[in-house]
Amino acid sequence: MAGTTFSRACSCWAPSDLPAARQPLPFVYESTGVETRFTNYLEPVASSRQVFAFHRPETLADWLEQAPEGEPEQENETLRARLRRLPPLARTGLRNCQYEAITNLERSFADNRPRALIQMATGSGKTYTAVASIYRLLKFGGARRVLFLVDRANLGRQALNEFLQYVTPDSKRRFGELYNVQLLTHNAIDRAASVCITTIQRLYSILSGGPARSADARRALGAT
Repeated sequence: MAGTTFSRACSCWAPSDLPAARQPLPFVYESTGVETRFTNYLEPVASSRQVFAFHRPETLADWLEQAPEGEPEQENETLRARLRRLPPLARTGLRNCQYEAITNLERSFADNRPRALIQMATGSGKTYTAVASIYRLLKFGGARRVLFLVDRANLGRQALNEFLQYVTPDSKRRFGELYNVQLLTHNAIDRAASVCITTIQRLYSILSGGPARSADARRALGAT
């Protein structure tokens, strides 16, 4: 079932005696009791993907508003639909390798591939490339929150500085003037944050519901 792509013809219908927000059903969950998968038939190419939990009702209601019933695909405002319509990337301020990386990443998103890997040499501006890509995802893709994951606390601070110093190519404003960037130093996520920067250790702590200690703190305590 993993990685399977379904056409809209596979949509499911609710029994006639049960209320439904829309027919055919726009959202479908499948579960084995251990693994739960979700399909959003509002997306241009509906595909099944694994989820950790059921979505909140207000989230599903918001997705329904983004894709009004009967609207043509070009007016569909789901995230995956917007990722297929990103404007061309300007080369201004980008090295050739950075331009190629972002262009290919966005092409991968447009092809409905949820995972991508960018490999760049040391000193080629990997973090700058990531920030430039994230800016486009937030502004043109309509992404609501982006997780920037690092394996050491000092890399998180460096990433925060890169975000705050980034000057947008269109409005010439700094990233931090347009979007809230949060460097997590505790397990509470700011609901207004568009970008959350955190270490792998803290992310695990948030997901598991346990306390988190940074790598720096563990070294100070003599932990290995």
